[in-house]
Amino acid sequence: MTTFVDRVELHAAAGNGGHGCASVHREKFKPLGGPDGGNGGRGGDVILVVDQDVTTLLDYHHSPHRKATNGQPGAGDNRSGKDGQDLVLPVPDGTVVLDKQGNVLADLVGQGTTFVAGQGGRGGLGNAALASARRKAPGFALLGEPGEARDVVLELKTVADVALVGYPSAGKSSLISVLSAAKPKIADYPFTTLVPNLGVVTAGSTVYTVADVPGLIPGASQGRGLGLEFLRHVERCSVLVHVLDTATLESDRDPVSDLDVIEAELREYGAGLENRPRIVVLNKIDVPDGQDLAEMVRPDLEARGYRVFEVSAVAHKGLKELSFALAELVGEARAAKPKEEATRIVIRPKAVDDSGFTVTREEIGGEPLYRVRGEKPERWVRQTDFNNDEAVGYLADRLSRLGVEDELMKAGARNGDGVAIGPEENAVVFDWEPTMMAGAEMLGRRGEDHRLEAPRPAAQRRRDREAERDEAQKEYDDFKPF
Repeated sequence: MTTFVDRVELHAAAGNGGHGCASVHREKFKPLGGPDGGNGGRGGDVILVVDQDVTTLLDYHHSPHRKATNGQPGAGDNRSGKDGQDLVLPVPDGTVVLDKQGNVLADLVGQGTTFVAGQGGRGGLGNAALASARRKAPGFALLGEPGEARDVVLELKTVADVALVGYPSAGKSSLISVLSAAKPKIADYPFTTLVPNLGVVTAGSTVYTVADVPGLIPGASQGRGLGLEFLRHVERCSVLVHVLDTATLESDRDPVSDLDVIEAELREYGAGLENRPRIVVLNKIDVPDGQDLAEMVRPDLEARGYRVFEVSAVAHKGLKELSFALAELVGEARAAKPKEEATRIVIRPKAVDDSGFTVTREEIGGEPLYRVRGEKPERWVRQTDFNNDEAVGYLADRLSRLGVEDELMKAGARNGDGVAIGPEENAVVFDWEPTMMAGAEMLGRRGEDHRLEAPRPAAQRRRDREAERDEAQKEYDDFKPF
């Protein structure tokens, strides 16, 4: 059964915003008390957060579809809908977030680092929030926006100071087990290690982590064997340790040729691995032939500029010297690493003459189509209830105030031409009519409820009674005897 997964495709769907409410306040003696529709709640976000207790992406391998909760719709009596709950997904330290095309969206390193994989939709405004001096009683509300749905790829790159690389069965797992408290699976057959193993090593005052990367073979950088799957785990390591088997039973292999093969694969893979400091470990010197071979190849390796250590993971020979040498290199790498500065907040205000949208002319089947793209017009379209004439008129007013109508005329649009607002796969298309009037405007000024202009029943009855008394008093005065 798979217990370690370092690459998954995650389908993240944020919550939808709740719809606004169109409501009129009603109570005894106040049949038309004005609009009181509340706003819809915001949809929940999908947030990736680095958690040191998480070491694999296994949960997302089994359950790749994750969705945050939706915002609740608004209600009458000025009651706003409840916001959707954010969905927080813990990921291992060193997780890289990419889009489907392979572009890096975020590199999550460090406890608590976050990335919003899906933005929740905004809640729609209720008619109480839409009321104004000109629009006293809106008979509509705005719809909630749909939450952002995005497919992202999560790749885990192990965060370690030292990487042990080498052929299968070179003794990397045995070495990490004696250098640290890690307990990897150890056996004498190739590809025993199928997942990277991490161990913490203490050498004097220096504490560092060591990663045992699964065995590399010729062609690993091109996808052969397990190499391509796990070479990414070497990218973040500061020091590379070549673990060479001096007791191999394969006649066509020797420590020097093994080193050349692994070096070629590292150069082919790139990612700056060719520039990392290196140490060569001649392992299994507890075997008589292994000790002899180590003494033979050591001068050649040192002539190439490598620091060479002869060790035996089984007999615990040479481990202390190796541990302190690695601590020295790790300390140098940490000292040379630039200090992390606090994140600077950069404010980039939009230009004062930035209209916030574009109008482009396209040809569809020989007919002109004018496409409007921009954050505001596209959001306004998503929030419009096209079954409500007054809401459509409100959208037309907003677009006109933004300058969309003027830009369409400048682009050459004529009465009856097609206009699309939004991307090609999800656009609202209509025939353009300059100074479009909605059905509600035929009755009067948009947003006004003429019922509010009529006298209230109680006040009207009071005025009627007063008029009757006045008339009765007048008749009495006219006919009273002298």
